[in-house]
Amino acid sequence: MKWTTVCKRDQVQEDFPFSAKVDDKEVGIYLLDGEYFALEDVCPHAYALLSQGFVEDGMVECPLHEAAFDIRTGKCLREPGERDLDVYPVRIVDDHVQLNMNEQGA
Repeated sequence: MKWTTVCKRDQVQEDFPFSAKVDDKEVGIYLLDGEYFALEDVCPHAYALLSQGFVEDGMVECPLHEAAFDIRTGKCLREPGERDLDVYPVRIVDDHVQLNMNEQGA
C-alpha cells in the first residue's frame, strides 16, 4: 500500500471538508463523528467540487444540481448523481491525514 500525506487533521472540520489533488485525482476529506473519510471530489453529473457543497447528516450535496452522496460509502442518495463515488482508505499518522489512492472501496 502506498500512503500519501494529504493534510493535517485540524485542516478538516465537520462543516468544512478539505479538498486536495492526489495522483491527478480530486479528493475530498471529510470528518464525521471523529472519523475521517475520503471520496472522489468531482460530481459525476457535471464538474463541481463536492467539498464546496453542503454537508449535513452524513451526506454532501453537490453545489450545482443538488445531487447527494453518502460521505461514509460514496453511495449516490439523490440524482442527478448518476453513480456512486470512489472512496479511499484513510489513516491518521501523528497529526496527519493519509490516503491510499491505490485501493478503492467502502
